[in-house]
Amino acid sequence: MTPPAENARTWVPLLLAVALSACATNSSLEQSRADFARGDRLTALLALEDAVKREPRNIELRSYYLRQRELVTAEQLALAEQARERGEYDLAEKRYHALRRVDPGDARVRAGLDAIAAEHRRQARLAEGEVALGRGDLDAAEHRARSVLAEAPANQRAQRLMHEVDERRLKAGPAVAPGGMLARTVSLQFRDAPLRAVFEALSTAVGLNFIFDSEVRTEAPVSVFVRDTPVEEVIRLITWTQQLQRRQLNANTVLIFPATPAKQREYLELVSRSFYLSHADAKQAQALLKQLVKTRDLFIDEKLNLLVVKDTPEAVRLAERLLASLDVAEPEVMLEVEVLEVSRNKLRDIGLQFPAEIGYGLLDGTDGGELAASNINLERGSALVPYVSNPAAVLRLRSEDDDTSLLANPRIRVKNRAEAKIHIGEKLPVFTTTSTANVGVAASVSYLDVGLKLDVQPSVTLDDEVAIKVGLEVSNIVREVTGPEGSLAYQLGTRSAATTLRLRNGETQVLAGLINDEERSSASRLPGLGDLPVVGRLFTAESKEGIKTEIVLLITPRIVRNVVAPVTSRDNLPSGTEAMVGASPFTLSPTADKSLTLHGSASGAAPRPAAGLLPPPEALPAPAAQVPADVAVTMIAPPSIQAGSLLDFRIELQGNGRHDGGTIEFDYDARQLEPVGFTASGEGRGALAVPAGRLPITLPLSFRARTDASGSARVAISGVSLEVGGQRQPLALTGSATVAITQ
Repeated sequence: MTPPAENARTWVPLLLAVALSACATNSSLEQSRADFARGDRLTALLALEDAVKREPRNIELRSYYLRQRELVTAEQLALAEQARERGEYDLAEKRYHALRRVDPGDARVRAGLDAIAAEHRRQARLAEGEVALGRGDLDAAEHRARSVLAEAPANQRAQRLMHEVDERRLKAGPAVAPGGMLARTVSLQFRDAPLRAVFEALSTAVGLNFIFDSEVRTEAPVSVFVRDTPVEEVIRLITWTQQLQRRQLNANTVLIFPATPAKQREYLELVSRSFYLSHADAKQAQALLKQLVKTRDLFIDEKLNLLVVKDTPEAVRLAERLLASLDVAEPEVMLEVEVLEVSRNKLRDIGLQFPAEIGYGLLDGTDGGELAASNINLERGSALVPYVSNPAAVLRLRSEDDDTSLLANPRIRVKNRAEAKIHIGEKLPVFTTTSTANVGVAASVSYLDVGLKLDVQPSVTLDDEVAIKVGLEVSNIVREVTGPEGSLAYQLGTRSAATTLRLRNGETQVLAGLINDEERSSASRLPGLGDLPVVGRLFTAESKEGIKTEIVLLITPRIVRNVVAPVTSRDNLPSGTEAMVGASPFTLSPTADKSLTLHGSASGAAPRPAAGLLPPPEALPAPAAQVPADVAVTMIAPPSIQAGSLLDFRIELQGNGRHDGGTIEFDYDARQLEPVGFTASGEGRGALAVPAGRLPITLPLSFRARTDASGSARVAISGVSLEVGGQRQPLALTGSATVAITQ
């Protein structure tokens, strides 16, 4: 046996070690909780991570760390996503990098940083596209806008750029490469000349090569009189009036072939495009393109909601615009419903109730057991005795007054023209029995909905109104009914209403008047005595009951999302001709009066008897473009900002007149400011595209002050140019603004 003193010396150090270990563990955990309570959760998490590394066997501390790491990561990711959606990419990137310190391998952090990098690339491409649009290079602007829309179809800046390109093209007519051979102007004068001779004159004038298909009638007579008209438009006029088509093979070679279906299939190139639809159904999109674009080569994948189109480039472009009008998000509406059932029940049951019968007969326990048990024998010791019902008299003293209300306040979100159902109540079982010769009795159960049932179907309009079909039914159990073979059923009372409403967004409509009003009155009197005027109340029992219920429905629609139609949906969309779907509109650039006359092979006498090539366009004076008058530029900025915050300038271009777009070039202090929303064209240099329109116009320009910036930062306009009449007009305008940056 070990002495007690030795046992104490053995166990006491162990107990002290365990206690000190528990205190240390609790101390680290409590310190971490206090760090989190102070507010800086990210710093507290990093400190907790260090504590876990110091105490790897502290299971409680490690479990707390894992929970807090997931919570803090979720919070910081949400804040980073919000900053990214607001366009504050620097702040979002800073939060993502902070999360990398917590978990370097988190896939969500990597995805967020990749999304920011992709957004920076898209913004740079859009800035280049806007500068190209300002220069009048529509093809380059469209290419950059399409490259962004391929990655982010909902990018509003790219959509606006595409819309601006489309408007420019509609105003300017068919696109011609600036400075190319097709853009040069010529003056021609032919009457009933062979088609070959006209093209030879064009070839001699501008150096183009023409190749004719074997089926082209080169001797067909043509009469053409044009002055100062681009070669592109002259060729289009001749080919259209002679039932021909062309295909440009390179910069100075054009193929001419008949506009017949066989030759079109042989010479016209086809392109394929895949459309991943977000909202529209692939089958609906297929029907749209078959009916309007006449495209035969279509493929759909319903699982991916994918539509693949193969057609000419013009037809595919038309299909793209039509699908943009179809593939829009469906409207959604939040319905706030409040149902109130007000019920009031009054009962008054007062008076003396006497027995309903008096009899004379045998009350024997053997022969009349039930009668003997429920009646009172009035005379003892006789076989036939008088008796009265038990109890002989009852004094009723009862009065009730109940007020109840049932309130249901569901909120349900539903898509446009979809049906939503609300049921608040119970499902009552109803048993049904059937008997067969072989099996016997078989029972089955079905359920009956009792309570409040509401069916709604909203339809959202473009003017922020909601048409709602409403069906309301309120049912309750009146009594139970026992059917054959002991089956159970219920008698129900119901009130229903159905209507169609048209409400504004946020408007509340009240539906009331579903009232059930019942009054019941009964009296039980002793014959004769109960009919006396005053004394008769002592021999009377009266019962009065009144039940009144009313159903009130309040419904409020709140539009969550309405239809956002594409910007091109309100414009007339050029769709080509029946023979050439999606072809460019048959329009010409502005020409002088009486400068163009064209006759085909069926034309009569030409208005001019001369034939041949008029003097080259270089010898004719070019029309002078009218620059908008009184043009001035002003730059407005706040007097001071803090380092790291967003700086918004406002450039005001004053004047009168219309222009076709332009460019504003500026210099800025790159050591103090970072570009936001545009890509620098050089160190401390940038350009801002001016959209076409009328003066005056105001343009935003944004920078972000660097976190280490201090002192003053200056932004100066170095050049302004506007495009008028197809010519770029530089303007001698300057302006500057200085902002103080504080820490």
